[in-house]
Amino acid sequence: MHTAFVALGSNLADPESKVRLGIAALAELPQVQLVVASSLYRSAPFGHADQPDYVNAVAQLSTGLAPQALLAAMFAVERRFGRERSFRNAPRTLDLDLLLYGAQTIDLPGLVVPHPRMHERAFVLAPLLEIAPACIIPGKGPAADWLARCRDQTLTRIAAS
Repeated sequence: MHTAFVALGSNLADPESKVRLGIAALAELPQVQLVVASSLYRSAPFGHADQPDYVNAVAQLSTGLAPQALLAAMFAVERRFGRERSFRNAPRTLDLDLLLYGAQTIDLPGLVVPHPRMHERAFVLAPLLEIAPACIIPGKGPAADWLARCRDQTLTRIAAS
């Protein structure tokens, strides 16, 4: 079994519900066990700014799936939730990103791990550090050091309902 971390985000069609349902859908995947999920966080959109705020979370999984198989299963979950890839940073019903897969560094067409921009995004780092405070990003170092560099990004933890 391997430890994987997956970022979840949504800003369309009841995003809080979509992220919670996305976490549940990850837990239902074959050869995947949900270890823990972070709180939900609200963040401003990156890139294309003319869209609603996002709701984000990170889930820690234990999986027997190879990285490519896990990514394919994640894409299937996105499609179930109506994800369309119309343009980069477009609004989305559910976005799933494979952040980390153990301590592996992977550089394949369509799959780069660690996620290439995770260390630049407070909406990834804060929920990741909530569930894995000692997390090390391979090739980058402690995730906590990177979060300190993202202080200018507004992020609000959403109270549990």
